Amino acid sequence: MEVQVVIHVGSDVEQSKEVVERIAHGNITTKLDNYLNKFDKADAEGKIELSVDKNKKWLFDGKIVSSLDGKQFHFSREDYKNMDDLINHLFDHFKEALSDMQ
Repeated sequence: MEVQVVIHVGSDVEQSKEVVERIAHGNITTKLDNYLNKFDKADAEGKIELSVDKNKKWLFDGKIVSSLDGKQFHFSREDYKNMDDLINHLFDHFKEALSDMQ
């Protein structure tokens, strides 16, 4: 299965888009790689969308919305001081959800 990864960053985070992409791809290739193999079928489609922005408190908010072979996943977190921690935490929850699947 080829997984399409889409990164959305708000205007206040635009200067960090390369960092967001690097952290996201690092999480996908290290944390999720074995779990994504469950969906490795010829006709399976996958998409992972990560959104990161700053809120009115100048803290980071983020969410992951994903569709893997028809299964939907959604995770969101708010008010993180450190953008790296936010992204890693979102992918930790994603990994836990994938590991709970039978």
